[in-house]
Amino acid sequence: MKSGNFFAELKRRNVYKVAVAYAVVGWLLIQVATQVFPFFEVPNWGIRLIVLIIVVGFLIALAVSWAFELTPEGIKRTEDADAAKTHSRGRTWIYVAIVSAVLSVALFILGRYTASRAGSFEGGRPAAAARSQPAKSIAILPFENLSEERANAYFAEGVQDEILTRLSAVRDLKVISRTSTEKYQSKPDNLKAVAQELGVSSILEGAVQRAGDKVRVNVQLIDAQTDSHLWAKSYDRELRDVLSVESEVAAEIADSLKANLSPTESKVMAAPRTQKTEAYDLFLRGEYELHQGQSSLAVDAFDHADAFYRQALIQDPNFVQASAALAYARLYRHWFLAPLAPPELEEVKSIIDRALAVSPDSPEAHIALGLFFYWGHRQYDKALAEFNRTLELQPNNALAQQFRGWVYRRRGEWERAIADIRRAEELDPRDPQIPANLGAIYAELRLWKDAERVELRALALDPHNVVAADFLARFRLNATGDIESARQAFNSAPEEKRITARSFQGDVAAITGISVYLDVMERRFSDALQAFEAEGSNGDIERTRQLAGQAVLQLLAGQTEAAKSTGEEALPLLEARLRERPDDSFATTELAWVYLALGRNADALRVAREAAASIPIEKDAVTGPAFQVGLAQVEARGGAPDEAIKRLRLLLSIPAGTDISIARLKIDPVWDPIRNRPDFQQLLTGTELIGPNK
Repeated sequence: MKSGNFFAELKRRNVYKVAVAYAVVGWLLIQVATQVFPFFEVPNWGIRLIVLIIVVGFLIALAVSWAFELTPEGIKRTEDADAAKTHSRGRTWIYVAIVSAVLSVALFILGRYTASRAGSFEGGRPAAAARSQPAKSIAILPFENLSEERANAYFAEGVQDEILTRLSAVRDLKVISRTSTEKYQSKPDNLKAVAQELGVSSILEGAVQRAGDKVRVNVQLIDAQTDSHLWAKSYDRELRDVLSVESEVAAEIADSLKANLSPTESKVMAAPRTQKTEAYDLFLRGEYELHQGQSSLAVDAFDHADAFYRQALIQDPNFVQASAALAYARLYRHWFLAPLAPPELEEVKSIIDRALAVSPDSPEAHIALGLFFYWGHRQYDKALAEFNRTLELQPNNALAQQFRGWVYRRRGEWERAIADIRRAEELDPRDPQIPANLGAIYAELRLWKDAERVELRALALDPHNVVAADFLARFRLNATGDIESARQAFNSAPEEKRITARSFQGDVAAITGISVYLDVMERRFSDALQAFEAEGSNGDIERTRQLAGQAVLQLLAGQTEAAKSTGEEALPLLEARLRERPDDSFATTELAWVYLALGRNADALRVAREAAASIPIEKDAVTGPAFQVGLAQVEARGGAPDEAIKRLRLLLSIPAGTDISIARLKIDPVWDPIRNRPDFQQLLTGTELIGPNK
């Protein structure tokens, strides 16, 4: 058969019409499947099966249309059918095609519209809150303290925490961290909205009343979607039996949510923390003080927490949770407030070792050991192993999930870090510290828009979050060099905290704080000095930092004699500090600038190189570049410009956007001694660089 005759025969037998109509109807069915199936939680393989059936059916339809004809008398073989076709019958195919096409296009547009709406909604808050809430998910809101003594607030908080901790061990449940739930009232007005923000289907409300040795605990589990009670119960117990109440409540919740518990998980849920009532009460007091300290960074709160934990351990030396909490509090102080001396760190390690000897599978002890390696010694591989073990034992541990992400960040594994931190955000969607620090990853990669987006989200969660405000100012400065925009980032931060929000990284802005350094960028050195001096100082370490910062600002302002005088006052304090703590790399950076102020350039270069060598980029992808930037600054001002240019060229080609960018190089006075060099000007063009810098 000739090709012309073949196509004419296809037309005569209505094969074309069937093909067009089938294609349109098939497309319609695919649209229905893709838009409707997910609503009924039909798995993806169901959609794939529909597509496969439609494709196979297309071939069958073509074969049938070739061999058979639809006539008023019924279906006949084509050879026996009347060759003359009525217009109405021919138009039927057209009508089918048009109607199906209209429905297909409508479903397609509807699907894209709803997807885009969901995407934009999700962009404004954590992804977990934008998706449908899993059935086996719960948030435990702060328990109301009904005791006549308001000081018993610590006890109500402790009961809530204990129930949450036990449930966190259940892999089949999603349990929201207390950092997110503490933002809410005990009995919020709009429970459904709270559940959506937290990404859960169930809410536990509770109240605790304590009078002497008597305790009453009231709890109610609520289906947040329907605002209906799943169950409610009251427990009247002696204080010594309150731990059993927490176990019972956790078990009731798991049962109500139909969670599948392994034998190990059931054992963890029922295991007592301590048999000593006095030890447990002291532990809860320590937890309360620790939470206050983490919120305010007040040294007194950490001192109180330490004292309560130690008293609890005197009552019960085998109280594993108290040991782990004491170690955690000590390490938190070491990383964020003031470094512990080597003997103090060794004491922390012995506390953790004893806890693990008593309970080898304690998630609290393993996370404390992970932080000993992370915060205590920057041994990231060992830390990662401990955080992995914690998550095996307690899958809903948002802190371990966070720390694993931060370790990946330190190792320069950026994608893995982001994935873990997003998972932590699902478990702790209202913790502003998570997006605040996630922004630092985006900034390191010089993804400025992403960095700003998550910092703004952190500030939406907590308008007074100084970490987020500090980061946002840095990122805006590094992205565009717009000083006024950077200054606006601090508008919501309390005035008294704007200056004290410093990092301990190793460049000049870390010594003064970014808020003060914005004045330096505008070359308003008198304002910078006035603001910095107004901060004041408490204790030897703060006094030393105050003097070092003043010397830096005076040196940048060209006040060489004043800088020298301040440097002479700071020098013995810094040298004494480094005799006591030779591993304090930040104090070493401060000493380098004091040497510059004193005109001792060779000494400045020597100690700046020591500081940078102590934390190389290969060891720490976050802090390492910061100390390299600090070294380049000292080289630029200490008579080693070639080395400074070479170092800057490297730093601009790797993830280091938190500390250096072309926009910032253009305006930062610290680079004035090498600003007019052709090779420095060449750096500012970005022609030698690749990636987001260009």
